Amino acid sequence: MEQSVTAFLPCRKGSERVPRKNIRPFGSFEHGLVEIKLRQLLDCPVVDRVVLSTNDPEILDYARNLGNHRLQVHHRDDALGSSKTSTDDLVSHALSLIPEGHIMWTHVTSPFVGATLYTEAIAAYHAALGAGYDSLMSTTPLHTFLWDKHGPINYNRSIEKWPRTQMLEPVHEVNSAIFLAHVQIYADQQDRVGIRPKLFEMDPLQAIDIDWETDFIMAETLLTKGLVTP
Repeated sequence: MEQSVTAFLPCRKGSERVPRKNIRPFGSFEHGLVEIKLRQLLDCPVVDRVVLSTNDPEILDYARNLGNHRLQVHHRDDALGSSKTSTDDLVSHALSLIPEGHIMWTHVTSPFVGATLYTEAIAAYHAALGAGYDSLMSTTPLHTFLWDKHGPINYNRSIEKWPRTQMLEPVHEVNSAIFLAHVQIYADQQDRVGIRPKLFEMDPLQAIDIDWETDFIMAETLLTKGLVTP
């Protein structure tokens, strides 16, 4: 099986919840989250190529001016760059841009997932393929009391009403930082993970996902105080 790994970085224009989220200044980074993420991916020795797909003119200009031969910048059609664009549509789009090898789908909104962690995830992915898994996705394990409208979903109150949280079976939150799969999974499953993905657990600070203005402020504060590094 082809072993090359291509990072796919979708980055649309016009965030509604956080204006200019992807390229507004973030800490000391003038070009913000996209600057951080491209540095991280291009610093990763086991990522062969980075495909940035965006319809944002600012991001297009910034990325093209980097002049890195491992970076392919794709000017995405606006029809695939609106708030109504589904992830399913982007799966087909990613496959059209990356027809061979393995795709590592990631986002600029995970600023604390750096080259070292990507390297670890790719190694874990290849090991997982040898163990019968067909893909990998990053998660944040939750050791806490989780309920839905019917009651607890990760413990049995008839056995113990309030067990120690460290004894609870963890529930995994998909943190959207890393999805790894071969292009054949994209073609066969029309998805960025397969039927049996390996769960790649991450530390909650590393897994921070910037989706709201409060997330942006909190992550920037952690960065400026030196509590996390990009």
